[in-house]
Amino acid sequence: MINGPGGGASSSSSLALVEDYPALKADGHFQQLMTQMRELEDNIEYARRYYNAAVRDYNIVTEVFPSNIIASAFSFAPEEFFELDAPDMERKRVAARFVT
Repeated sequence: MINGPGGGASSSSSLALVEDYPALKADGHFQQLMTQMRELEDNIEYARRYYNAAVRDYNIVTEVFPSNIIASAFSFAPEEFFELDAPDMERKRVAARFVT
């Protein structure tokens, strides 16, 4: 999900926007927005990793003896990991329009 060191695609596009509008770099609201976007991306990444770890643990438990006997009796099937089919297609670019 993170495309480069320290940031995602939306963060890098916002940094390019700052180069076009240097006054944004000094604006406290923009800095707060960038911080919130970075935290949101980090939280989404954390949730995805947590979910995949839980699925991994679940799949291991359903395949190991003796819990596999219970799992087969109750029709517990292995689950799939969360993966994006096309990560670039799923990510929407943040649109910003500034009136001067």
